[in-house]
Amino acid sequence: MTSLAIPKLDQKKVRAAVEKELEAYRFCLLTLDESELPKMTQSFSLIPPSHTNAFHSKTEEAAVHNVDRRNEKRAHINRVVKAVSKLTETERAIVVQRYLQEDETFDYIIYNEMGLSHRQYYRIKARAFYKLALALKLPLLYE
Repeated sequence: MTSLAIPKLDQKKVRAAVEKELEAYRFCLLTLDESELPKMTQSFSLIPPSHTNAFHSKTEEAAVHNVDRRNEKRAHINRVVKAVSKLTETERAIVVQRYLQEDETFDYIIYNEMGLSHRQYYRIKARAFYKLALALKLPLLYE
């Protein structure tokens, strides 16, 4: 029979992995509409064109790459939003204020505004990161 025990994770590794995902979220928001532009200059080749149904136009490759990247970014944003929505109200408030808003802020400002003690804030934040690591299906980082 399988054990339903909660795994013991290395907090430092979990924090680093979750912060990396949240930073990627912020990056995706900034660059979602910005993408690589295809080269518009003509290139010549001494190799005769092959008449197959395969297309290897640089413009087409760039367009496909851009669409794929845009879809990856949207998927990442949706994953993070769904994971954050699973947190409790306090955990969600901490994560959103600290990591998901445009303006970066400091932990001490957040816990003072929320009326939490330093210790209570960091306990809630650690629990939120643990839940996010599981919700985002990050590789479990055992101690």
